[in-house]
Amino acid sequence: MSFLVPCPNCGRRSVYEFRFGGEVRQVPSLEATQAEWQNYRFNRTNAAGIQTEWWFHYFGCRQWLQAVRNTVSNEVLHAYLPGEKH
Repeated sequence: MSFLVPCPNCGRRSVYEFRFGGEVRQVPSLEATQAEWQNYRFNRTNAAGIQTEWWFHYFGCRQWLQAVRNTVSNEVLHAYLPGEKH
């Protein structure tokens, strides 16, 4: 089974066309403590299972997208452009 990412602009493409951008996470507020900013910057959940992630379609439309992926099977359930309803 190949690892495909469904780009909203280009359709299903090989993961090798993309660059991984990490987990989608909430950015701390400007009033956050130094410890909260350190946690945001250096710690990841890295959960086994369903996770929403950033991907950049480097060899395609050159757009950032968010993908919902099962990290155990690498199956991408769906992908969408930031700000779109999903």
